[in-house]
Amino acid sequence: MASQRAFHRPDAVRYRFGRSGKRAGNSGAPTFALAFSILFLVPIPGGAQSVEEFYRGKTINFIIGYPTAGAPDVYARLVVRHLGKYIPGSPTIVARNMPGAGSLLAANHLFNVAAKDGTTLGLTSPTIPLEETLGAPASKYKASQFNWIGRLATNPNITFTANTSQVKSIKDAFEKVAILGATGRSSTNAVYPTVLNNVLGTKFKIVTGYEGTAAAMLAMERGEVEGHSPTYDGLKTQHPDWITQRRVNIIVQYLLKRHPELPDVPTSVEAASTRDQAVVLRTVSSASEIGKFVLTTPGVPAARVAALRLAFDAVVHDPVLLAEAQKLRIEIDPMTGTDLQKIVSEVQGIPPDVIERVRAIYPLN
Repeated sequence: MASQRAFHRPDAVRYRFGRSGKRAGNSGAPTFALAFSILFLVPIPGGAQSVEEFYRGKTINFIIGYPTAGAPDVYARLVVRHLGKYIPGSPTIVARNMPGAGSLLAANHLFNVAAKDGTTLGLTSPTIPLEETLGAPASKYKASQFNWIGRLATNPNITFTANTSQVKSIKDAFEKVAILGATGRSSTNAVYPTVLNNVLGTKFKIVTGYEGTAAAMLAMERGEVEGHSPTYDGLKTQHPDWITQRRVNIIVQYLLKRHPELPDVPTSVEAASTRDQAVVLRTVSSASEIGKFVLTTPGVPAARVAALRLAFDAVVHDPVLLAEAQKLRIEIDPMTGTDLQKIVSEVQGIPPDVIERVRAIYPLN
């Protein structure tokens, strides 16, 4: 049946950095020299400006739809530091944070305001295709019209509680209340536990208004809240000691399959007790596959989009970037822009009956 179909997930290279510091993943990295050579050999119509000529001396604004310090900001700034050398003409790339409305402010800016010439890149919430499909009033964009450049990694959202909380497992969350800090209603750290409350009947109490994940985690340290729902890599980046010293309980993960480092933590879909619940939770968790990505505006000339995608495919295999990712304790699980664009199209092709069920429980602005 249409509502049971699996979301498309092409094979991707995953690099995880363990305690040994060794890189695990598919062997071999693609060779990009030939691709770049082909790009430069493509004939340019008389009088037309080449990609290299266009970008030489330019500054690219990289819009980050989140505050500083959180995992999305860490990923975005990692790209900002390394991508420019792979773009023909070697433009300068400058990071600009634009948080607000669960990153919908940045998405709307990228679609409606930013220059449509390839000089603006962005990283926003992976839920933007789903929220458009559901008709979120704050979504003023067409996700499929963005030019998706590539994915850096999946978005392994989790919910965790402090070890002092009475809620130590997903089973406990059905019987006891845990107060979770969150940013805005449309941010993933609020959406996912809210959806669990509405679909499964968990008793999470979500307090919004924190500026970012770092602020929400600080609130937990102060005793204002008992937990948070960031990405797993965000937790590892900001508070690895909370994991190693078992100061938190990771009680659920919002992925389509369990994260390799969290084999004993159930996914939200696994917590479902009926098929209908599973379909809704799977649809919402599809954002995990979109993950942390780079996109550019609609209307960018095809040659520049192709050059940006080639640059992205090269940078995610750059040994210097991978070494820095290891130090930051983040994983790189890349996907090409072409494959990412297919996933976005599939999310927007959800059957109407499923859309209605998800809309009924999803916290839209």
